[in-house]
Amino acid sequence: MADSSVQRATAIGATTILNWALLAALTQLAGPVPPFLLTALAFAIAFVCFAVWLGVRGESLLAPLYQPPRVWLMGVGGLFGYHALYFVAQQNAPPANAGLISYLWPLLIVIFVALLPGERLRAIHVIGGLLGFAGAALLVGGDASRGGSALGYGAAFACAFVWSGYSVLSRAAKGVPTAAVGGFCLATAILAAICHILFEPTRLPQDIGWLGVIGLGLGPVGSAFFTWDIGVKHGDLRLLGLLAYFTPLLSTLVLIASGYAEPTPLLALAALLITAGMLVGSGRLQRGA
Repeated sequence: MADSSVQRATAIGATTILNWALLAALTQLAGPVPPFLLTALAFAIAFVCFAVWLGVRGESLLAPLYQPPRVWLMGVGGLFGYHALYFVAQQNAPPANAGLISYLWPLLIVIFVALLPGERLRAIHVIGGLLGFAGAALLVGGDASRGGSALGYGAAFACAFVWSGYSVLSRAAKGVPTAAVGGFCLATAILAAICHILFEPTRLPQDIGWLGVIGLGLGPVGSAFFTWDIGVKHGDLRLLGLLAYFTPLLSTLVLIASGYAEPTPLLALAALLITAGMLVGSGRLQRGA
C-alpha cells in the first residue's frame, strides 16, 4: 500500500515536468502580449487555482499568508523575476533558443549548492557547467539570422540565474507551506499589473491567444506548484530529479511539434549538450554507473 502511494505521488510529480515542457509553447500561443501584462494575467489565474484548491481541502486562504517579510521578498521576487524575464526572452529571441538557455537553472542550482559552506565544487560540477554553457554559446553564436536580440538572450540567462538563486535560497525556508505560494501568486499578479500600467502599452491576447494565457495559469504557472510539492514530499525524489533534467529537451520537442521551432542540427546539439551538462553536473550518470 505504501509503495502504491509513493508511485501515485511520483506520477503526480512527473506531470510537473510535462507542465514545464509546455511553458514555452503556451507563451508563444499567447501571442505578443506585453511581458508584465502576461505575467499579471497568468498569475491571477494561478491565484484562483490556489484559492479553489484550498477551498476544496477546507483550508484557510489567509492563514498561510502570515510569513516573515524576507519570505515574501524571496517568494514574490522569484516568481515575478523569473516569469517576467522568461516572457521577455520568449518574445525577443527564437523560442527554442530562449527556452534552452533559461532552463540552465537546474545546472546552476547544482553549481551554487556546491559553493555553499560545507559543500565542495567537484570536477563533475565544472565539466557539467562547461557542457551546459557550451550548448548555450552554440545557440547565441549560431543565431546569425534568426532575429534574436541581446535583450532576449540576456533575459534568458538572467531568468536562469534568478530561478536557481530562488531555489537555493528556498532551502532556508523549508517550513513555509506550499499554500503560501498562492499569496505569492496574488502579489506577483498585482506587482506585474502595476509595472504594466507604468511601463507598457496595453495589448490584450487575441482569439486563440487567450487559450495560451489560460493554459499558462492552469499549468506551468498554476498546478505545477501543487503537483511538484506532492511529488517531492511523498514520491520518489531521485526519479523526479532525474526526469527534471530532461525538461529543456522536452520543451524543445514540444516547440518543434507545435511549429514554433525548426529542427536543426545546431538546435539538437545544443539541447543535448545542455541536458548532458545537467546530468553530468548532478552526478546522476556517475551514480548510475
